[in-house]
Amino acid sequence: MMIAKNAWFEEFQKNVSELIARSPAAEIERNVKAFMGQAFNKMDLVTRDEFDIQVDMLKRVQERAQTLETQIQQLEQRITLLESGRS
Repeated sequence: MMIAKNAWFEEFQKNVSELIARSPAAEIERNVKAFMGQAFNKMDLVTRDEFDIQVDMLKRVQERAQTLETQIQQLEQRITLLESGRS
């Protein structure tokens, strides 16, 4: 008797799933997804991976800029010492 109930329930689930797939709701969902996809493309959004890559690149550029600033300060100090030695 349990087997017949399970088979009936599985058949019921299958029929409901098919009904939903053929319903206007499924078509509306597809249309909304397509519309949202187009809207996101027009907004020129980036993926999370692309964003993370840009963040990493920015960090490296900032580190390089800091290194160059330090080098410039050291060179300026050396120039100042050299110029003060001439006077």
